Amino acid sequence: MAKRNYDNWSKEELVREVKKLEKNLRKNYGLVWEDKLEDVATLCKEKLPILEEDAKKEIKTDSNGPVNILIEGDNYHALSVLNYTHKGIIDVIYIDPPYNTGNKDFKYNDDYIDQEDAYRHSKWLSFMSKRLRLAKSLLHSDGVIFISIGEDEVMQLKLLCNDIFGERNYITNFIWEKTQHFGRQKVNFYSNADYILCYAKQLNNSGLKELLVESIKEEHEDAPLYNASNPVNTLTIPAKKVIFNIPDGTYTQTTDNKYKLEQKVIIKNRKNKNDLVLRFKSRWSQRKVEEELQKGTTFWVKSENFAIRAIYGSGKTSNESPKQILFTNVNNEFYAKSRFNQKVGVNEEASKELFNMIGEQNIFEYPKPRTLVEYLVSLLFDRYKNYHKKNITILDFFAGTGTTGHAVLNLNKVDGGKRVFILCTNNEENICTDICYPRMQKAIKGYKTPKNEKIGGLGGNLKYFKATFVDAKPTDRNKKRLVDKSTEMLCLKEDCFDPIKKDQHFRIFKNNQNKYLGMIYDDDGIEPFKKEAK
Repeated sequence: MAKRNYDNWSKEELVREVKKLEKNLRKNYGLVWEDKLEDVATLCKEKLPILEEDAKKEIKTDSNGPVNILIEGDNYHALSVLNYTHKGIIDVIYIDPPYNTGNKDFKYNDDYIDQEDAYRHSKWLSFMSKRLRLAKSLLHSDGVIFISIGEDEVMQLKLLCNDIFGERNYITNFIWEKTQHFGRQKVNFYSNADYILCYAKQLNNSGLKELLVESIKEEHEDAPLYNASNPVNTLTIPAKKVIFNIPDGTYTQTTDNKYKLEQKVIIKNRKNKNDLVLRFKSRWSQRKVEEELQKGTTFWVKSENFAIRAIYGSGKTSNESPKQILFTNVNNEFYAKSRFNQKVGVNEEASKELFNMIGEQNIFEYPKPRTLVEYLVSLLFDRYKNYHKKNITILDFFAGTGTTGHAVLNLNKVDGGKRVFILCTNNEENICTDICYPRMQKAIKGYKTPKNEKIGGLGGNLKYFKATFVDAKPTDRNKKRLVDKSTEMLCLKEDCFDPIKKDQHFRIFKNNQNKYLGMIYDDDGIEPFKKEAK
């Protein structure tokens, strides 16, 4: 690192530098990097960041459904505002940030960063650190964040997340097989996998150790019927009530003298074709056998010794955790699929879906498949109520083409959930106005593919906001604009958008859940508001 010349620094600049050096010296282990100033972060300190609705872009197809949000603008700006409107209430964050490959896929202060930039990793870490710290405060106490990343920054990101979220809140690092082709060619190998880091807000909170569940399955307890201290009984088990783990055929005797077949038994397709009559020291009587059969109990014989066991019909549920490696090739018996039996897809499938919706090829390099996001979001589990969460809020502040929004809409259609998404993306190369928003519109209302195939709409509602600023100078004009824009942000915070009463001095809004929001702007509005609110 080049030696610094402090001769012309002001007192304030020197104090800041000393504090930064002290902070770095206190770090015994972890990442230390040259923090780089970012224009948007500086601007958010000098001015008041707000969101401004573009009412012309509102989409509404379900008067009883939740309202989803699309924000056009820098995500640092959007996260700053969301820390006022949605602090501590986001259940899931999924992001797909720039991978910082050095191939100009990452911009910092409006400049692309290439491999020759000496501060390439420092700039990326500064960029991510600011946003992840804002994102953490948005998460609910049992919230989870998923971060897609490539090999260039996965190790740095892991250390950064350990610092921000705490190493104790690390859940796993999923490995997703992203293509069925060779993948991206490196010097000595082909890269066909990406990573998805997963952290909880507070993993060690009471009852929060089982955040992710792939599926719920029935497990049936079984127990032996033999008991040496019991008298010998002859039990008759009806046809097709015993499962055998021995070859099909006709059996007249057992391989264990503790069990005696009283008549031959014919086994076909692993079931007894006729009654199984077995004599042994049983803890059950024939009457008990018949009672258990009424409850749905079946029986199990694992070997030719005919040591019979009861499989209780009532059973119990068991939660199956997701696998760390998400295979996507259907020829692999371990390929990943959701509990809706939907296979986790690959980049090529995502590109095809985008083409069918937007009608343009190669819109976005290496887009994430909708099914991948669906799989991750559907893992969220409430262990107290023993069910997968369906009424949750999902945030994606690197929304790009809108994959996360599409995934949430489709999940709601599949299982009747009331999930809500918040998408944030900039508008570089018109990705928000020409790709993300049209995709949401088509996903909600339906569309025709380039081959004229009609795809039905998933339904839903959307409001479109733009990130902007109000000057912090305390002029009357600025104060009035701030009040007007604060109204929109309060509506966003309280999820109440439908105006009931609009007055110079007060306003009243409501939503489809019969929730009301009242705002009084000055003293003259107090009495008329009270009358209207009665």
